[in-house]
Amino acid sequence: MSTIKNNNRKVAEFLLRIQAVQLSPEQPFTWASGRKSPIYCDNRRILSHPEIRTSIRKIASAMIIDRFGLPDAIAGVATGGIALGALIAQELKIPFIYVRASAKSHGTGQRIEGDYSNFNNVFVIEDLISTGKSSLSAVDAIREAGLEVVGLLAFFTYGFHGAVERFEQKRCPFFTLTDYPTMLEVATESNYITEDQKSQLYSWTLDPVAWSDKQL
Repeated sequence: MSTIKNNNRKVAEFLLRIQAVQLSPEQPFTWASGRKSPIYCDNRRILSHPEIRTSIRKIASAMIIDRFGLPDAIAGVATGGIALGALIAQELKIPFIYVRASAKSHGTGQRIEGDYSNFNNVFVIEDLISTGKSSLSAVDAIREAGLEVVGLLAFFTYGFHGAVERFEQKRCPFFTLTDYPTMLEVATESNYITEDQKSQLYSWTLDPVAWSDKQL
C-alpha cells in the first residue's frame, strides 16, 4: 500500500474514532442549508485529542512538503482552518495568517489577519471541502492581497464533482488528507457501518439534493 493511501486510511480511522465524522443514513443530520445528509463532519474535534492532533499535524506537514515544497507561510480559512493551520505552520516553522469569511466591519476592515508583508506565497489550510465556495473565496482574497496561493489542503472532502470543477476553474491545486470513499471503506471494515448502509451512503454523493428530498 502506498504511503498516501496508508495516510488516507489512517486519517479516516482517526476521524471516525473521535467522532469528527459521523455516519447515519437511517437518522440523517440536518445541515445549515436545511438539507438532510447521512454524514456530519466536525474536524474541530481533532484539537481535543493531543495524540491524534499531533499525528495529523505531522502527516499534513509532510504531505505539503512532498507535494509542493516549503511555502513561505500558511493561511488558515476561518473558522475551522485557523487552529489546524496554526499547528501546521508551527510544525513547518513558518509564519501563519488567516482569512475571515468576510471583511470585518470595524477597524481597518481587513479580511486577512496577520502580518503578510514579508513573504510572497502561502499554502492554504481548510478543515472541510463541501461545495468549495468558501475555500475559493479565501483563495480569491489572498490573491487580491498580492500573494501567490501555492495550493490548498483540506482534512476531508465529500468529493462533490462541482467542487473539483471550481478548483480547476480557479487554477488552485488541492488535496485532502482523506475522503468520503476512503471513509466508507474504513467504516465498513471496522463494522461501523454495514454493506447495505455503505450502499446508501454512496448513493447520497450521486445526488445529494434528491437524497435529501426523499428524507423529507
